[in-house]
Amino acid sequence: MITVEETVDVAVPVSTAYNQWTQFKSFPRFMTAVKSVEQIRPNLTHWVIGLGPLRYAYDAEIVQQVPDSLVVWRSLDRRSGHHGEVSFRATAADRTAVVVRMHFGERRVTGLLARAPGLTERVLRAELGHFKEFIEGLGQEVGAWRGVIRDGHVQPQEARPPRSRVPHWPVG
Repeated sequence: MITVEETVDVAVPVSTAYNQWTQFKSFPRFMTAVKSVEQIRPNLTHWVIGLGPLRYAYDAEIVQQVPDSLVVWRSLDRRSGHHGEVSFRATAADRTAVVVRMHFGERRVTGLLARAPGLTERVLRAELGHFKEFIEGLGQEVGAWRGVIRDGHVQPQEARPPRSRVPHWPVG
């Protein structure tokens, strides 16, 4: 198993960093290796990634998602055999450490990755730098999905208490 880990410190609150990260469709706006992302269901995404003329498409299942804390995924493509996680930790009221860990089966890492040691780490570091520039430049997220996923299943939203109403008494 090959594991790659990179961390970036962003100058936004943890909820802002997390909320932006959940907007997968926006990734191509700031990540150069991500060509497109389609959110099929809350726990299923379709990705097209590429470097230079090479393109690779796969589906990924989100197996764990905890607001302001963690997103864990796994590729559904047996050829890529990767899974990963991104965690969010407040380091101050307006700063967040974003840590991305990706795991690849050694047999699956062939071709370009085998010929270019350190390429995955460099690409991940650069892409996290792009995320930092994007979110700090905006200062706020462009959307959010605050749902919870456990073991690949979207959890029902907690029931919210009804809004209290001030009774209107007829004047008589």
